[in-house]
Amino acid sequence: MEKISIITICYNAEKTISKTLDSIKNQSYKNYEHIVIDGGSSDKTLELVKKANISKKIISEGDKGIYDAFNKGIKNSSGEIIGFLNGDDIYHDKDSLNMIAKSFNKNIDCVFGDLIYINSNNKVRRIWKGSKFKKGSFKNGWMPAHPTFYCKKKNYQKYGLYDDRFKIAGDFELMMRFLENHNIKSKYISKKLVKMKLGGISNK
Repeated sequence: MEKISIITICYNAEKTISKTLDSIKNQSYKNYEHIVIDGGSSDKTLELVKKANISKKIISEGDKGIYDAFNKGIKNSSGEIIGFLNGDDIYHDKDSLNMIAKSFNKNIDCVFGDLIYINSNNKVRRIWKGSKFKKGSFKNGWMPAHPTFYCKKKNYQKYGLYDDRFKIAGDFELMMRFLENHNIKSKYISKKLVKMKLGGISNK
């Protein structure tokens, strides 16, 4: 199966980054590379990342926002498939990445699944239950849960990266562009794949 590039975006994430790194390290699927794009943390984030010793590449510098950071990760990736696990998110269980990898084939360009929102005490607050993509869904407000969205790198190369002019809607725009405008082939995985900590800018 193909190599997956897992990109972690973080900034001053010393309280949560170790759980994210452990979540990656504990995955049963091992054909991955991990890339950290840090926004110039002043706490112990980078120290913890280096100590975990799983990251192929670590870039720490200022950026123009989350989508600029996403794009840096994509440009520095070498995997055939790209996904994001940010510095306060974790995989649902040890087989999440394996389920993602097995869902791809030569006819599938991207996959996505269900997302769990948790609070600071790791209590489940909400479940984002996904569904199969249907043409025209985006105009009705439908979108995949972005933390569960894994896509072949060739689509970024062909149809472009995240538009960093957006503050919080760049993921919506990119997935709409790929699925709605360019008709890439998708597959919905009816499984919980990622746990996401409430409190990000899009949650607000």
